[in-house]
Amino acid sequence: MNHALILPILLPLITGAGQLLFYQAPFALQRLLGFASTFWLVLLGIWCLQIAGTGEHVLYHAGDWPAPFGIVLVLDRLSAIMLALTAVLGFCCLLYASSGSDTRGAHFHALFQFQLAGLNGAFLTGDLFNLFVFFEILLIASYALLLHGGGRARSRAGLHYVIINLVGSALFLIALGTLYGLTGTLNMADLAVRVAQAPPSDAPLLAAASLVLLVVFGVKAAILPLLFWLPRAYSAATAPVAALFAIMTKVGIYAILRVFLLVFALGETPVSETAWGWLWPLALLTLALGGIGVLGSNSLRTLTAYLVILSVGTLLATISLATEASLGAALFYLIHSTGMTAVFFLLADLLGQQREEGYDRFSATGPIGHRWLLGTLFFIAGIAMVGLPPFSGFVSKAWILQASAQEPQGFWLWGVLLAAALLTLIALSRTGSSWFWRPGEMDKPYPLERGPLTLVSLMVGLNGLLAVFGDPVMGYLELTAEQLLDPRAYIAAVLPEATAARQEISP
Repeated sequence: MNHALILPILLPLITGAGQLLFYQAPFALQRLLGFASTFWLVLLGIWCLQIAGTGEHVLYHAGDWPAPFGIVLVLDRLSAIMLALTAVLGFCCLLYASSGSDTRGAHFHALFQFQLAGLNGAFLTGDLFNLFVFFEILLIASYALLLHGGGRARSRAGLHYVIINLVGSALFLIALGTLYGLTGTLNMADLAVRVAQAPPSDAPLLAAASLVLLVVFGVKAAILPLLFWLPRAYSAATAPVAALFAIMTKVGIYAILRVFLLVFALGETPVSETAWGWLWPLALLTLALGGIGVLGSNSLRTLTAYLVILSVGTLLATISLATEASLGAALFYLIHSTGMTAVFFLLADLLGQQREEGYDRFSATGPIGHRWLLGTLFFIAGIAMVGLPPFSGFVSKAWILQASAQEPQGFWLWGVLLAAALLTLIALSRTGSSWFWRPGEMDKPYPLERGPLTLVSLMVGLNGLLAVFGDPVMGYLELTAEQLLDPRAYIAAVLPEATAARQEISP
């Protein structure tokens, strides 16, 4: 048993607890501890990618209790990708916050670490109850991070955010209680075996529990009609917090992949068929609404929030095709969209600091400081976000279109995805021309901090590198998709003694 597997959870938890205990210490120490912890998470993410790349499932049994009786952590390619993406994003957001936004409220760095611990735990856990526990950890931390800095807008957005997620948590417990009552277990591998062997009389309740879980994960992922809390909440948060929140919707998407391609995917008539039937139209509507929201936004932060919704619709529509090619393309787009929406939240803050009035609102078109430098960065980031070559957005969308071309419903995805991309192009072009083309330069521009500007530029550069190294990345993601569509390997790794039961299950 490799004890390093628990470090992505344990390290930020211990660091956050230490920052709470020594909150009266010099603020530089808080930052140093946060940087050290997050940097180690980046190294652990790289290690996880390397270990999972062998195709083996790496397990950690807490207390050395065997599954399904004890708590088990499971590392596969999908969880390794999410761990590495979270670590890199968290490190970039923490660097940006160190420019001053982390001083606007109390305990920012401790809450940031608890958020990372909750995210990492959700990606590693092998049972549904602990998925609920880690959801609550990351949500409680996100409540406080959303309110960081105070203000009426954040308080109002935070209230809506808390209420919708409390309802989601209650529904999560109802679904868990139903599944436990029917199967006697919440370990995901054990659940997959028992759900596949459940008597026909239990099928309606299992289908109902799966649909309740789809609603719960839909709240986390922000799928229509459960998404209206997101634009206000994300646009009200401080820039580094909003950028970190770019990974939050991906937790819901991860949960959908993990649960519906593992727990409900086996047997002659998989329970997940009902959920997939609902997911496809809702995803297309979410994608369409995201494109309309982007075009109708009144500020760059709100526009970016709708870009998050647009990315969720694109991901879920692609995932619902449930083929190896579509899953690989969806994972590539997940990496791209998470990084670029984070870039735009940070870029909105940089631009807002250089405007005389209106911050990032489109209604204000006065002079802007450092117009040519920021305009060039906005232009490059816009190209990457829309999905034009040579950036990874073009690669991911081309792969999605290619993967869906052979599917009967691919026509609808082509039409809605390309229309949403056109609306995004129009919205960003309108923003760029009104901010950087028409107004003149400020007579006395505000100081432009080199650290945040360099960081945002490097994040855009990482998007370009993702396209440059697209071939090996695509190879890794194709293997990840293949692993996801073979849940028997996951079950065999977690429950090695259940060979006889597994042989009775047909995929």
